[in-house]
Amino acid sequence: MSQDDQPYLPYGAPYGDQPPPSRGYGHLPPPVRSEPNVAAIVALTLNLFSVFSCCNVFGIVGAILAGRALGAGTRPEKARSYVTSSWIVLGAGFAVMAVLFLYLGVNGHFDD
Repeated sequence: MSQDDQPYLPYGAPYGDQPPPSRGYGHLPPPVRSEPNVAAIVALTLNLFSVFSCCNVFGIVGAILAGRALGAGTRPEKARSYVTSSWIVLGAGFAVMAVLFLYLGVNGHFDD
């Protein structure tokens, strides 16, 4: 044990005055709490809703990405990138659907 591991203790110091042991060999790291990712749950719900209500095929990819974000667990940077990608795919899907409906409306496919 080196002097860097423990602070200097004078000779004969009482036992109660010693600092607690450091987290070195033989100690487990502190547990990491994994809280549910609300943004991933909302992205998953909206992507699945867009698949079933709007027939948005991009929503399938977005739902897969949101599911991967929920499964990322203790890697928040990975989960954040999956959620961001899921939101981008959802927005792109709605943009494609809006352009498609605009195109169909302008060309008269909705006229009776």
